[in-house]
Amino acid sequence: MTDPYSSHRVAIAVAPNGGRRTKADHPAIPLTPAELARTAAECVDAGASMIHVHIRRPDGRHLLDAEAYRQAIDAIRKQVGDRLVIQITTEALGIYAPAEQIAVLKAVRPEAASLALRELAPDEAAEPDFAEALAWMKRENVSPQIILYDPAEAVRLADMIQRGMVPWPDIPVLYVLGRYTVLQTSQPADLLPFLAPNAPRFSHWSVCAFGRHEAACVTAAALLGGHVRVGFENNLHLPDGCFAPSNAALVGAVANAAQGLGMEICNADELRARPVSSA
Repeated sequence: MTDPYSSHRVAIAVAPNGGRRTKADHPAIPLTPAELARTAAECVDAGASMIHVHIRRPDGRHLLDAEAYRQAIDAIRKQVGDRLVIQITTEALGIYAPAEQIAVLKAVRPEAASLALRELAPDEAAEPDFAEALAWMKRENVSPQIILYDPAEAVRLADMIQRGMVPWPDIPVLYVLGRYTVLQTSQPADLLPFLAPNAPRFSHWSVCAFGRHEAACVTAAALLGGHVRVGFENNLHLPDGCFAPSNAALVGAVANAAQGLGMEICNADELRARPVSSA
């Protein structure tokens, strides 16, 4: 028999701030470029290979802005060099239209970006613009990750691939377990519908979860062949329920759990080396 974990090196992404929480929620949530850079350095040392970046207005509100993204990216790069893949978000948060989201993506031309299917292609009429954005990402070597909130969206994405709307035969995805609400607490079983026998299969899939069972959810995903995303965007607590002192503590808890179960942690260079079509 072969070891099912022998070829699976788990990639840990940190989502350190999101677009909603402020320092009133946790004083260590990074909002400025300098704070993001310090957090990046702490998280890469704890085991992260990617940072999922949101930027904010001076008053703390969610922002999509090319120059602000460039400032944050430059600050992170100066702090950690190439030791982290820097992924920007195109999340609308009910503020931005799809055309604005895509325009910021193209203006920044980041190393990587996440795109929510339900925001950028909410219906068939929006699919051509979404397809064009993905084609641009392929030409410009911008690594995509498609955010999926329920299994029906995974089915729809697979259908778009079959219809040639996606310029790769496979694409990295993020399964979101739950929704952003005050009392949301995801459970490991929330992952099962995404992995049902009749569900589409994506070769590089990651999981994020809400609340204090975040580590349990993403560790279960890692055991089943997935990758993980943790951080203050969705959770402020360590696995034992205590208030986490930092994003790095959340990364470290998951890295330790994975390694304790015999898995190895993927670094940024290994993550970059995986082609999108066979990630």
